[in-house]
Amino acid sequence: MIVVFSLITLIYICTIIMIYVGYNNVKSVKTKPSETPTSTFSIIIPFRNEAKNLKELIKSLNIIDYPKELFEVVFVNDNSTDSSTSIINDHNMLTNTVVINSKRMSNSPKKDAIQTAILNSQFNYIITTDADCIVPKSWLHAYNSIIIDKHPKFIAAPVTYEDSNKLLAVFQLHDFLSLQAVTIGAFGLKKPFMCNGANLCYTKSVFLEVNGFEGNLNMASGDDVFFMEKVIQKYPNDIFYLKSLEAIVYTKPLSSIKSLLHQRMRWAGKTSAFSGFFSKAIALIVLLMNISLILYLIFAFLNDLRWHILMLIFLIKISFDFLLIKKSMGFFKQKKSCYYYPINSILYPFFTLIVVFASFFFKYRWKGRTFKK
Repeated sequence: MIVVFSLITLIYICTIIMIYVGYNNVKSVKTKPSETPTSTFSIIIPFRNEAKNLKELIKSLNIIDYPKELFEVVFVNDNSTDSSTSIINDHNMLTNTVVINSKRMSNSPKKDAIQTAILNSQFNYIITTDADCIVPKSWLHAYNSIIIDKHPKFIAAPVTYEDSNKLLAVFQLHDFLSLQAVTIGAFGLKKPFMCNGANLCYTKSVFLEVNGFEGNLNMASGDDVFFMEKVIQKYPNDIFYLKSLEAIVYTKPLSSIKSLLHQRMRWAGKTSAFSGFFSKAIALIVLLMNISLILYLIFAFLNDLRWHILMLIFLIKISFDFLLIKKSMGFFKQKKSCYYYPINSILYPFFTLIVVFASFFFKYRWKGRTFKK
């Protein structure tokens, strides 16, 4: 039994080292003051009952430092029943802004909303974000820099949670920072498999060329990773990660354990549907590592295995995890959250197992709707 646990730990450590190397391969992008803005953008924001969040988002959109004639903002109403639309209309948007209604065509409301907006957009590059986000002032300049340099078809960009001192929020932050580290690392290894729809950019032409979200409309989410997989199949050398402080989009952590569980169940559904071997292997290795820790704990209570070996394996795991997550903490300027890291490391294996179990046997709720995996 110890041999099996040790082997899983060794494979896990090698995986973390590999992701760490990949992370370092992705170079930071800095905008140049002399760089002339030339790229045009349609910023697409689906919303459903986001009245409490839209004011902050609109405020951040209004101070974007980019020529106003080179971008538009398209809000897509996904059947909201609150005052979201009124808030958008009542606020004096300084940009070319429109509000349209989503056209439902599938089992995926968000994909339908984005597709509706893309078909009504006027500019070359599509950027998607969420209504509960805050976008940075130099956001479009950062995208413009990588577009001028790389001429990409698809760009993934950084997202993180706002800082908080609450344990639940910091737990989500650490989980999110680890996902961002793996995302960047996979890009650095030329094997991207994760991205976040709260900060994505791609050409309108490539969206139409690969028939948009067709092929995964049965899943409620996945407007980010599954679409990226389609672009990778067509243009594997035209996918990039925008590692730039000026491109970081901030979103809010969830306020309850129940809502967090439902969100992670939704994410777990996407993970199980990954098509590439590398992505499935990474997900399996992480799952096996967390399950093995819990199993070892059970065997230790039954006196079948020794406690000091469990402690050794756990310390090895969290040490290598910390090396990777520290990269994200540094990049996102959120190092002060590291004080919570030990307790979150203890909670994480149990949380992972609960999410995996729940995703197989229960439905989840998202934006007031109920979905199956």
